[in-house]
Amino acid sequence: MKRSRLLAVLVGGLFCVVVVSMYRMLELMQGGEPPVGQVNEDLSRLQQKIDKLEHLLSGNNQLVATLRDSLLNHKALWETRGGVNRSLDSAHSLSGCQSVKKMEAGEDGVQLLDIYDLLPFDNPDGGAWKQGFEIRYHGNEWDEQPLELFLVPHSHNDPGWLKTFDGYYQDQTKHILNNMLIKLSEDNRRKMIWAEISYFSKWWNDIDKQKRHLVKRLVEAGQLELVTGGWVMADEANSHYFALLDQLIEGHQWIQKHLGVKPSSGWAVDPFGHSPSMTYLLKGAGLKNMLIQRVHYAVKKHFAQKQTLEFLWRQSWDSTSRSDITCHMMPFYSYDVPHTCGPNPAVCCQFDFHRLPGGRVFCPWRIPPQPITEQNVEERALLLLDQYRQKSRLFRSPVLLVPLGDDFRYVDAREWDDQFINYQRLFDYFDQHPELHIKARFGTLSDYFQALHGHLNSAGTTLPTLQGDFFTYADRDDHYWSGYFTSRPFYKRLDRILEATLRASEILFSLTLAEMRRFHGNGRLSADFPAREHFGLLTEGRRNLGLFQHHDAVTGTGRDPVVVDYGTRLFHSILNLRQVLQSSAHWLILLDKNQYHHDQSKPFLQMDDVISAQDALPQKMTLRLGDQPRPLIIFNPTEQLQSSVISILIDCPDAHVVEAQTGRPMAAQISAVWVELNQASTDSFQLSFIAELPPLSLVVYHVSKATTGSTARAQYTVYRHGSQLAVHAEPFQVSAPQGPEADVPLSLNNKHIHIWSSPKTGLLQKLRMKSGLVRQLQVQFLWYGTRSGFNQDKSGAYLFLPGKEGAQPYPFAQPPLVRISRGPIFSDVTSCFRHFTHTVRLYHLDGHAGRSVEISNMVDIRSEVNRELVMRLRSDVANGNRFYTDLNGFQMQQRRTLDKLPLQANFYPMSSASFLQDSTSRLSLLSAQSQAVAALKPGELEVLLDRRLQQDDNRGLGQGVTDNKLTASLYHLLLEERSGGSQEVGGASVEHLSLLAHLSSLSLSHPPFTMVAMSNSQLPKMQTFLPLRLSLPCDVHLLNLRTLEDPQEAESPSQEAALLLHRKGLDCSAAPEPVPACTWSEHEEVNLDELFSPLRFRSVRRSGLTLLRDDDEEPNSGQHRPPHVARLQPMEISAFRVEIHDSN
Repeated sequence: MKRSRLLAVLVGGLFCVVVVSMYRMLELMQGGEPPVGQVNEDLSRLQQKIDKLEHLLSGNNQLVATLRDSLLNHKALWETRGGVNRSLDSAHSLSGCQSVKKMEAGEDGVQLLDIYDLLPFDNPDGGAWKQGFEIRYHGNEWDEQPLELFLVPHSHNDPGWLKTFDGYYQDQTKHILNNMLIKLSEDNRRKMIWAEISYFSKWWNDIDKQKRHLVKRLVEAGQLELVTGGWVMADEANSHYFALLDQLIEGHQWIQKHLGVKPSSGWAVDPFGHSPSMTYLLKGAGLKNMLIQRVHYAVKKHFAQKQTLEFLWRQSWDSTSRSDITCHMMPFYSYDVPHTCGPNPAVCCQFDFHRLPGGRVFCPWRIPPQPITEQNVEERALLLLDQYRQKSRLFRSPVLLVPLGDDFRYVDAREWDDQFINYQRLFDYFDQHPELHIKARFGTLSDYFQALHGHLNSAGTTLPTLQGDFFTYADRDDHYWSGYFTSRPFYKRLDRILEATLRASEILFSLTLAEMRRFHGNGRLSADFPAREHFGLLTEGRRNLGLFQHHDAVTGTGRDPVVVDYGTRLFHSILNLRQVLQSSAHWLILLDKNQYHHDQSKPFLQMDDVISAQDALPQKMTLRLGDQPRPLIIFNPTEQLQSSVISILIDCPDAHVVEAQTGRPMAAQISAVWVELNQASTDSFQLSFIAELPPLSLVVYHVSKATTGSTARAQYTVYRHGSQLAVHAEPFQVSAPQGPEADVPLSLNNKHIHIWSSPKTGLLQKLRMKSGLVRQLQVQFLWYGTRSGFNQDKSGAYLFLPGKEGAQPYPFAQPPLVRISRGPIFSDVTSCFRHFTHTVRLYHLDGHAGRSVEISNMVDIRSEVNRELVMRLRSDVANGNRFYTDLNGFQMQQRRTLDKLPLQANFYPMSSASFLQDSTSRLSLLSAQSQAVAALKPGELEVLLDRRLQQDDNRGLGQGVTDNKLTASLYHLLLEERSGGSQEVGGASVEHLSLLAHLSSLSLSHPPFTMVAMSNSQLPKMQTFLPLRLSLPCDVHLLNLRTLEDPQEAESPSQEAALLLHRKGLDCSAAPEPVPACTWSEHEEVNLDELFSPLRFRSVRRSGLTLLRDDDEEPNSGQHRPPHVARLQPMEISAFRVEIHDSN
């Protein structure tokens, strides 16, 4: 505050000087005309003083705003705590945080963790139903209530797998949909469901108006149902919840625009395991029912024995029924016809009429189907009815669902006829024999669920509730699908880069349009701003990100050319979205908006790095510094004030960085750019400085050349243990440990953390917090091999089948080169091994941003055969057999490492976080990419970094995984003390990330974007863009601000945007130290105008998560709240259709 007062006095003094000068000018004018030269000189001097005053006032306003932000936040913290003497040690010290609680599934509930403890996983032979049991019935079970059967035709169309998306479309998908129009129109009793809107929209663009009208008629008649309505049938293990929801929005918005309907039922027959995060999104999008298939065969058997294959899937953190969604679990091995009519695939295959003799597909059980005739219809109908009845006994109601389809079915017109005509003959026979007590017909998924709910309501029965998730999936024996959690990690990382770029572009584009409308008035945009073109790039980016969420894309389970196709789409969208960011930032930072001119061939701004190809890592550009300062524009895409270290490459070893608007110099550090292990570049240097970035801001910095030796330089210690090493790193100070010093543990520290590393390898060994808490924490690297033996199944893209020897320590013939860097901005230890380079870094930051240890790996295993590289953390945290992983970045799920399961079964997906904890501490690993994680022993946490496998694992791909790349991975490691709510609660417990872990994960997933002004000519005046007065509350995440399409002008932006807010659940047991500069509140109601001030909303309507107009609430409908006050409940995502005010 002293600085603020001093600056105010200086500004006031300068103001007085200017006023006196103006008064003197008036005196001169009144006393006679002075010489022209003197007037010009006085006016020029006055203009300079006014410019300086304007500059100081602007800077003072920004400084005052920052101070006010900090003051208000600390005032709120004071009030929340009830005074300075109240510590954060109690379980309720964080108002609104979610105390650890036991999962309660109700009297008739199912907790999957308990099921796993209960099951023996012994896999006995079940007979005809090999993974199940013999099903018996008497025959009179349906006398009172006839069996009501719905046969649901479907065709599962992968948007890329063995062929590319376009390849499948041209060869198969378009023919399926063309025939669908013809064949469904021939008989109104025929039905079909379709899931993948990516394909459906492409086909829609190819057909004429007459066919489109026919499609609408089939949808309205209930013959064709679009199920789930997502852009793809998404993977549920690796996908982040932003991308899961975004592809759902894209699909639902397309359906609403073109067909005017809303999906009501979900269909997920092929994702390799299922997550409750997806069920939450489906329920929030207005779906009432869903179906899943790929669940561990032992779990399916247990659910079938208990008749709990249909249940209400509830979120683990929800103590009410608000999140419940009706779920149907298919009981058998697959979703193909042999495994859907009943328990005996040899019988069911005889009713897949696509396999009639003479075709290209046959039954492996060597009993072919027969065309249904008058002569055999009775025998065939009774044989099929027996399967239907057996399957029905696994459920609690007489309503039965039987899918009819498989991958890319119904390509040929003949298959449509074979299936529909033969089944209709069987149905007609059933209708003619009421003594069989079955009513069978073709149906859609909604037809089935409507009948199911009707029966449940009339019987007055309810379904059991279930909490938990369905990972890790096994389809047979010990074949656990935990390999795909890591396969193709380069593209899993690229997926998250596109996601972060898309979110940032969406938000900045929406803010730019709102600012333009406010600037021009009357809702007008700047004529030269390519709003429509940029909206097209955003749409393409949404769809390419959505396509990659497909369960054979982000999973890494496509063929090599298909992976290249996906990568090319991701790469092009990243480049295109950068154009949107650059154009939007260009307009926003201009002081004089009339100077804006869009020229894509010569962009005003460019990113500070370049991505040269779909399989290349970003490379920083080297910035040429001269006499004139070079402007840097930094965009903070998060809703929080961030202290971030910005690093750029420059062409000289000394530079000066100032904040352009205030002239305030920034603390900086020059580091070496290593072109070889022991040789630094002589023409490229890394400049790093600390940037204080207000929420969603664009801040302008000036970088200029400085006098030699004026910028702090990192100091290096470089050596290879036990040998001499020549190092070339001018002009940096480089040393090597000598004598006994070479065996002393390496030590680095900042204000919050002290770490020690091995002097031989440079790998982490121990960590101490400022409070004095010490944890042994060793980083190790290990190899997994695969099973040996000619007839043994081996690891592949899907399966992880390690050799019986388990993980083996990473061997090295000579110690790695170790490089220690010490500087005022950051210090780090880098260990250079043959297959990876590992860096542990501490940032010297005052706030919470300095509380975590940054870990980065650069991995290259292209020389290996059938090996998988793992990074293991070994600590003395006494977590027993329990640890926690996130589900899609949305929620945390307790895991239990079980000795009765094979090693590969104890690996789980980690999208963004995992942690171990005991009664005194928690160790969290936060990740910037998805991969497999396990805690095989107490205190251990390991992540699979990359896998190279030479063979197929017999799941249809037909190849191994050998297209490895140089791959980067990034983490934050956070050690926290626990108190208050740290007691064990027994059973399955709900846990959340701590506040610091949430904030650290946010900065890891959404780092700042650095842009450089490229023009060499006179640059226009630029200003900082500050859209928000304050950071959002600590636990409120701005998931997206997504401009919606104009309903009157296709493919153009409207004045409406989708505002998506996620209020996170906070752990109560970890006291945030140091206290972050954001507030939190126990109140669930927030005023959106205050939250986003000075932005103002003209209209706010709460809607469903996919922003369908049918889901929009009327303003104040049944609520006694002011118009823009909304309820944000912990863990919930809230969606609003908003218009930002376009007038001052």
